[in-house]
Amino acid sequence: MTQLPTSIDATQTMLSDENYICDRALATLVYLSLTLKRPIFLEGEAGVGKTELAKTLASALGRDLIRLQCYEGLDASSAVYEWNFAAQMIAMRAAGDGKTSADEFFTDDFLIKRPLLQAMEPNPKGPPILLIDEIDRTDEPFEAFLLEALSDYQVTIPELGTITAPEPPIVILTSNRTREVHDALKRRCLYHWVDYPGFEREVEILRARAPEATETLSREVVSFIQHLRDEDLFKNPGVAETIDWAKCLVALDAVALSPEVIADTLGAVLKYQDDIAKIAGSEATRILDHARANIANSGMQ
Repeated sequence: MTQLPTSIDATQTMLSDENYICDRALATLVYLSLTLKRPIFLEGEAGVGKTELAKTLASALGRDLIRLQCYEGLDASSAVYEWNFAAQMIAMRAAGDGKTSADEFFTDDFLIKRPLLQAMEPNPKGPPILLIDEIDRTDEPFEAFLLEALSDYQVTIPELGTITAPEPPIVILTSNRTREVHDALKRRCLYHWVDYPGFEREVEILRARAPEATETLSREVVSFIQHLRDEDLFKNPGVAETIDWAKCLVALDAVALSPEVIADTLGAVLKYQDDIAKIAGSEATRILDHARANIANSGMQ
């Protein structure tokens, strides 16, 4: 089991070694979370690296990643456990003697363990990374349940009793802020807003995630994407789209942007037809000219 980092600098280096480039504020939050055993609450636009942080920590620390993908209508039982009723019925019929206690059909053999229960169990690799992804998609009753579960790091199964984690899992909650999450849950966590990175940091991220892209292409891609975020779009491209686009351009053997290659690959950047229609053609050329001018004026070449 990999040892936890002992300083903020060590935390930032650990993440960087896994090609996750972040600022010192986020590295500080991660260090404090690991040291104080406090959950992290990350808010920000889609595609800025919130979910990726959990994956990176799991890889860097050699821990299991347990992901609870939230959705509308998610309830406590779906997040914790279910009974395998089909297996229970088969076992009951096989017993068929009328002498078998009902309790014998409510054991681990018939238990389907969902993410929250999995995260509470002993793990030889150490406490796992529990990613509760897009908590803003759930409703307030589930938030209340989650607050209780994370306060004591325990869950209750009526037929089996209360299960308490021997060590708290490393918890990361993410939100795209489609609605406000209750303050009580946020107060339980260390909070960080994950914003779009600045130019140089996004170029650094691209170097780490798409090293095959030329320096010219990387800088033009980042500058173009950052100009796109200033347009009145339905959905701004995130860092994930920056990386995807660069990889697409490399696959097409592009060494620099051109109006033609932009027109052919806009679907890797923008995910709504209205946005694509707005940017296609002369608008793309205009933005490319501005992007190149900014690179030249800033001495970024």
